[in-house]
Amino acid sequence: MPVDFSGTWELHSAVNLEGYMVALGIDFATRKIASLLKPQKVIKQDGDSFTIRTLSTFRNYEVSFKIGEEFTEETKGLDNRSCQTVVTWENDKLVCVQKGEKKNRGWTHWIEGDELHLELTCEGEVCKQIYKRSQRS
Repeated sequence: MPVDFSGTWELHSAVNLEGYMVALGIDFATRKIASLLKPQKVIKQDGDSFTIRTLSTFRNYEVSFKIGEEFTEETKGLDNRSCQTVVTWENDKLVCVQKGEKKNRGWTHWIEGDELHLELTCEGEVCKQIYKRSQRS
């Protein structure tokens, strides 16, 4: 049985968010606002079906997917691009590959104890975030 990611997670730390956002082409003002936010992730997992909601006082983002099924992702409210996205299991990690205008784009989620780790990549930049569980679903 795969890891259960369901729950509510609060951002605890972020490393190189600025570099990652620059690689995405996000404008200066939005980057400055985003760097001050402490977003919350609400993850609902039903077997291999997921909904991940990223909530903040500035913008919210939601993505739903089924493991192994490619879909068109519209990153509205983030960098406003369209990409072909597929998420797979690699051991106990969720690995996302986003094909589109930006190279080497995607993310990896995994859990260690009550921490949700998120590694975001775009071109040559890597942002590492750690969320702490605040609620189980």
